Amino acid sequence: MKRLLAWLMSGVVVAGLLVTLLLPSTALAEDRRNVADDKIAETAGKVDLNNSSVRRFQQYPGMYPTLAGKIVLGGPYQSVDDVLKLDLTPRQKELFDKYKANFTVTPPSIALNEGFDRINDGVYR
Repeated sequence: MKRLLAWLMSGVVVAGLLVTLLLPSTALAEDRRNVADDKIAETAGKVDLNNSSVRRFQQYPGMYPTLAGKIVLGGPYQSVDDVLKLDLTPRQKELFDKYKANFTVTPPSIALNEGFDRINDGVYR
């Protein structure tokens, strides 16, 4: 009886393996996409004002954290110039104009804007 049960179980395992090998996979590797990486690649090295965290502004002296926080919380934007409609000091407007060529705007993505990730993305030095 034990031997019969062992044969039946091995037959079930082999049948399961054959079915797995013969049926096409429903999720092929090239179909799997990381939405966040796609969105970041879309910006071509520029800081996306609608989808970037505050920390992305650290590379621009004077913008992090105060002006960067205003920009992140003031969106979404239709164009880069929409930032100038925020309540900015003359110095902040000057800083933004200085670095304006380094920014871009794409439609907001939930993958990059969910929760408080734009304020604190959990990346620490």
